[in-house]
Amino acid sequence: MIKKNILITGCAGFIGFHTSECFIKKKIKVIGCDNLNNFYDVNLKKDRLKILKKHKKNFKFYKIDLQNIKNLEKVIYNNKIKTVIHLAAQAGVRDSIDYPKKYFDNNVIVFFNILEICRKFNVDLLYASSSSVYGEKKPMVENNRTKPIQFYAATKKTNETMASVYSKLYNFKSIGLRFFTVYGPYGRPDMSYYKFSKKIFQNKKIEIYNKFNHSRDFTYISDVTNLIFKCYLKIQKSKNIENQIYNVGSGKKISLNYLVKLLEKNFKKKFKIKLLNKQTGDIENTLANIQKAKEKLNYNPIIKFPIGIKKFTDWFNFYHKKL
Repeated sequence: MIKKNILITGCAGFIGFHTSECFIKKKIKVIGCDNLNNFYDVNLKKDRLKILKKHKKNFKFYKIDLQNIKNLEKVIYNNKIKTVIHLAAQAGVRDSIDYPKKYFDNNVIVFFNILEICRKFNVDLLYASSSSVYGEKKPMVENNRTKPIQFYAATKKTNETMASVYSKLYNFKSIGLRFFTVYGPYGRPDMSYYKFSKKIFQNKKIEIYNKFNHSRDFTYISDVTNLIFKCYLKIQKSKNIENQIYNVGSGKKISLNYLVKLLEKNFKKKFKIKLLNKQTGDIENTLANIQKAKEKLNYNPIIKFPIGIKKFTDWFNFYHKKL
């Protein structure tokens, strides 16, 4: 395997942190960047970074704003980057309805800067998209039409279109990954499984929208990072990839009710529950068709949901006990 420096944007974020760890463990030099924004608790991001910074030989960190392309150019040039794994984004579906400009700036303008870097420096690209691009369209398979119903999803679909055009026009390799609901230790506090876990210890009610009529394709973080690494190898070995898109899910549908029962079992506590109506922009059910990733990338998600949730709750108990 050819080992070259890679840039991972959003390295202090949930998926970015675990992806950085995955590559570091494989002795690949990771150049990480993040702006450490306050979308959720910055201390969690700093704690992730502390772990990465222990690997002084194979990790270097830059705190930069990716909206400033000059900052990005310096990092690319000074570190001889040949592959960018772009995982930085303004996350959160519901916030995008209230603050669309923030999402346009951080998800579309920044992605344009990433594409310009790929064009200018002949850099290959692996980037995060989202299952939200499907909207309520079923089945959720890559060659099906997409129909975003929130602005966050629209920014991700815009990224896919831009990447497709840029990679063809300027001849660099590009792979986009439509992540479904990724979960695990050091996860995002705004995600349901994390929010519910905090509420149960605060003795507060959890709010269940659509009266439990939601299900999600939960995908454990190590399955996600293993696939990201396989995509990296594909980029290294292939002569030409014009913006391939892959679903990244478990291929299993998990009800919100089942999630709540597992959390109650693991924490040995009962939730107080407030049932609410469906929110604007909510997608009722998600389920990934992962056949393409299985065939093209030998993708095989192995962590079953009860095991993955146990890994998360064990970490949650450890992490929050020491705070």
